[in-house]
Amino acid sequence: MKFIDEAKIFVKAGDGGNGCVSFRREKYIPRGGPNGGDGGRGGHVIFQADASLTTLYDFKFKKHLKAKRGEHGRGSQQDGKDGSDIVLKVPVGTLIHDEETDELLADLDKQNQTCVAARGGRGGRGNAFFKSATRQAPRFAQPGEKGEERALRLELKLLADVGLVGLPNAGKSTLLSVISKARPKIADYPFTTLAPNLGVAIYRSYPPFTVADIPGLIEGAHKGTGLGDKFLRHIERTKIICHLVSLGPDERETPWERFCVVTKEMENYDPSFRKRKQVVCLTKSDLLKGEEDSYDIARIFKKKKYPIFVISAVTREGVGELLEHLAKSLRQ
Repeated sequence: MKFIDEAKIFVKAGDGGNGCVSFRREKYIPRGGPNGGDGGRGGHVIFQADASLTTLYDFKFKKHLKAKRGEHGRGSQQDGKDGSDIVLKVPVGTLIHDEETDELLADLDKQNQTCVAARGGRGGRGNAFFKSATRQAPRFAQPGEKGEERALRLELKLLADVGLVGLPNAGKSTLLSVISKARPKIADYPFTTLAPNLGVAIYRSYPPFTVADIPGLIEGAHKGTGLGDKFLRHIERTKIICHLVSLGPDERETPWERFCVVTKEMENYDPSFRKRKQVVCLTKSDLLKGEEDSYDIARIFKKKKYPIFVISAVTREGVGELLEHLAKSLRQ
């Protein structure tokens, strides 16, 4: 299923049913009086967060959604049936905005959390409601109210404990496939990952935690270069940002320079990223000729007081230490 993290839709709640004008007419009851029932309420448009969903793909084709209207009132004081609500399932982490005002209507960041995006119209009162001692035969009733209608913008921000970021081919997808059961596409060319991938990591007796693999960033991403910065929204909620920096011999820049490129793009997108917990992970250590090379590189990051790990997803070197650090940090 294609990953869709933005959608624009139009929703219309059901109109309320009209009240009924009716009078009781029976042979031996000459003054039966009014007995028109009330109209039913129109159906609401409700969004509900569902953890089993990971994309807004369903809304790519269903762009106009409408709830049922309420039934009209009937004689014999029979009220109309309420219109049925429509419940739209969205992934956990979905934000619902009013497209016209840009108002945030809801942030569905918990399982089964709901939001009424458009309320159904109230049903009109029948003439039986208006009878009184001074108005014994009202010949009018209320019409039903119109249901709300709105243009909405849905925006998905994945909920993950750890976000993996880095330049293309830094080894993010490979690491995710090693520490979880996620199976992202892995290849030796840039931009293999075109959409975020999510996996659950389990290490020893620590509680499981979710890890998001974010498509590779390049210099100028905040201006739309490469895949742009649109996927950075998916690490806005992460508790820890894990920078993956390749130690491959075919890289042009130094590991520190590659780290700075990604950091700069993240801060251009949102300056608050610098306040988040961050970990640096030097990947592909199996491609180095000597161990002293990785120690020299790691020393630069340690001077900047970043937690540093040297790993190889192929040989599993250092992966256990990284997972233990992440698991412990999430508990603090």
